[in-house]
Amino acid sequence: MKRLAVALLLGLALNAPSFASTATEAALADDPVAEKRLQGLSEELRCLVCQNQNIADSNAELAQDLRREIRGMIKAGKSDKEIIDFMVTRYGDFVLYRPPVQGNTLLLWGGPVALLIFGIVALVAYQRRRAERVAAQDQPLSADEASRAEALLKELDNK
Repeated sequence: MKRLAVALLLGLALNAPSFASTATEAALADDPVAEKRLQGLSEELRCLVCQNQNIADSNAELAQDLRREIRGMIKAGKSDKEIIDFMVTRYGDFVLYRPPVQGNTLLLWGGPVALLIFGIVALVAYQRRRAERVAAQDQPLSADEASRAEALLKELDNK
């Protein structure tokens, strides 16, 4: 019985932060405009822990902290641009899902296109070489080659 009580208290203690965040989320949900802004901003910012999720979908503690930070800025009357600028200043361009095109992000934006072009060029070159090899194999035998082939076949038949 004591173990059950300890397990129950431990479970409640571990879930306590989610109860607190639920109360804050409920307060923000009262204002649908602020909730929509929070959702829009959260979808544009990358979770720095998960890296493949935005902070709206992430359950990491840092993502929860960032959402609380954004809520506070929304309540303080900051614009979306001010909030995003604050996040970029604090965490760098990596926090953005769509980083701006600049000198240090050219590889990020141009890399996939360059790889695609390289792949197409390599594929075309391979197909041409293959077609040349197939064409070389499909040529008929010359008269000299045909007579040598017949001689070899007769030699095999005699053995």
